[in-house]
Amino acid sequence: MGLGSTAKKIQGISDRAEAMYKQVQQLQQRIIGLEEEMDDTHETVKRIDHQLSDQRELLLAIADEHDLDGEEILAEAAIDDAEEATDGDATDKDGGAASADSADDADTDAASPDTAE
Repeated sequence: MGLGSTAKKIQGISDRAEAMYKQVQQLQQRIIGLEEEMDDTHETVKRIDHQLSDQRELLLAIADEHDLDGEEILAEAAIDDAEEATDGDATDKDGGAASADSADDADTDAASPDTAE
């Protein structure tokens, strides 16, 4: 093996190492950018969470002024949201099919005396 081919191989390895070094630098810059975005997002979430807490307190105070049980209203809303989420999951798993409860409701409505007039 001559010195010329050895020099070419070394040059090829050097070129590949330089290209890899540039890729590592680009990845490092992307990671730094992602970390900055993550920090910004974290601050935004904390701010929104604080605002949500303030709004909850305000709504509870308004409900109290109107002699309403704000905690009970919020609990019922949470239950409704959870039921809608589980209904949505069932619909997604069934490929968009209606739930059995909906079909039962439709049958009951059809048999109701109000609609038979």
